[in-house]
Amino acid sequence: MKKEATRAIPMGARSTLDTEFARASAGRRPVVWSIAGSDSGGGAGLQADLKALQAFGVHGCTAVAAITAQSSVEVVRVEPVSADLLDAQLAALAQDMPPQAIKTGLLGSVDNLRVVCRWVDALRAQGFPIALVVDPVLGSTTGTPFVDDALLDAYCRQLLPRATLITPNRREALRLLQAERADHPLHAAPAPELAQALQARWRLGTRERAPANGQSAYDCFAVAITGGDDARAQGLASDWLQSPQATGWLSLPRVDTSQHHGTGCTFASTAAAALASGYCVADAVVMAKMATTHALRHAYAAGQGAGPVQALPDFAQHVGNLPCLQKTPAAQTAFPGLTDPALGVYAVVDSAAWVRRVLAAGIRTVQLRIKDPEEPTLSAQIAESIAAAQATPGAQLFINDHWQLALQLGAYGVHLGQEDMDTVDLDALRQAGVRLGLSTHSYWEVARAWALRPSYIACGPIFATQSKDMPWIPQGLDNLRYWAGVFPVPVVGIAGIDASNVMEVAATGAASAAVISAITKSSDPEAACVALMAGFAAGAATAS
Repeated sequence: MKKEATRAIPMGARSTLDTEFARASAGRRPVVWSIAGSDSGGGAGLQADLKALQAFGVHGCTAVAAITAQSSVEVVRVEPVSADLLDAQLAALAQDMPPQAIKTGLLGSVDNLRVVCRWVDALRAQGFPIALVVDPVLGSTTGTPFVDDALLDAYCRQLLPRATLITPNRREALRLLQAERADHPLHAAPAPELAQALQARWRLGTRERAPANGQSAYDCFAVAITGGDDARAQGLASDWLQSPQATGWLSLPRVDTSQHHGTGCTFASTAAAALASGYCVADAVVMAKMATTHALRHAYAAGQGAGPVQALPDFAQHVGNLPCLQKTPAAQTAFPGLTDPALGVYAVVDSAAWVRRVLAAGIRTVQLRIKDPEEPTLSAQIAESIAAAQATPGAQLFINDHWQLALQLGAYGVHLGQEDMDTVDLDALRQAGVRLGLSTHSYWEVARAWALRPSYIACGPIFATQSKDMPWIPQGLDNLRYWAGVFPVPVVGIAGIDASNVMEVAATGAASAAVISAITKSSDPEAACVALMAGFAAGAATAS
């Protein structure tokens, strides 16, 4: 994405499951409704929500569910608006600005919660794929309770079953599970167990409701338990994500600040903005983590107590805000850097004969991609390819998938897809000095790859391709430019690249353009290699 102050994030790395969002908001900014309490101190609630929504670049609408009298030190009074008034606000918005996502905060009363549920159901019944993000604001950080037992029960039985994503901190998760007492079996449970228990509660709630009565368009329920307390000892702020796409810890170094008012609102609102823009749930939570971390870095004092965080539109432009997605919240050792980070044209071929052929044509970055693990000549082909690369000055050869043989036979590098990362002995590869490249297609996959600190990251599909069936919308050149500008390691663009567009790919600043069919299906592969290299060199010369 072009680095413009008004738009800080790429808007194309989405699953094809979410294309209806683009159609629903064609030509307009996505709309997010925030239904929450007004904070007279300006640090949280609707005020914080609007700042986060504006920073993301969506249009935020507000419906006041409660009015608070508060400062940075204490909450003096909380008064819910009438259900009729809340209903009137939502009716007015629905006539003119129906949302792609709704975010709820402080609701104030059971009647108000029921109004929200009715509108979610009504909008979904009209065919709007409404994402519902529930920030269960059950009390203030200074100790003022916002819900009684009746409202808590309504949250669990009525609102949560309609939710796409809930974003409780640990204290709120315990209260939703009625596990606040020290003798409760879940009281000391780690965040993953709390998330599983919340999902079980969601499944129970959906069974209690009629299936057609406002069922989430996502047919899922994701949980992000925020607060970062489970990894405090390691100096990390780690939030637990449990979603249909990905599960694990999202970790970043803890921001040491006493100004943190509005972090929960910022997190939930950014997630809602991302969902409204068509991102999947896991991507939305990664971006929420990025935006909240950036907001904490720019927080400021405003009164005697904790000051507000400050959501800013450039949150996605800093790799320091990109969390690591991993099973255990811990720092990772980086893989070795590339001998030549300027990878150039990257030929992906399926035999040792092709490896020799493209090397002879002048290409110096090659991947041997033999997908069949039962191929009888697999070991011999890998060995032959390694020998050819070692005999060619400047060549960098990566073996796709077959990391054991690559390690055994002394390969320079290995390339892995997301589906292979859990089965690899990463420590063995690091100790052997093997370079590692990883494929990514979305924010959560990038966060997962970044946790390993690989030698390079491949982003795709850049263009539509027939070489592999992918459930992804092509990311385009703007996304490739964005990732190339953000990452301190080389970025490889892949999919749909040929002589007609390789110059544009190189002009994004990407270190490499991976090519398959444009070489292997060419009537003159050697000439194709020469044309691709010339086009890449011309484009790289124009990269800013």
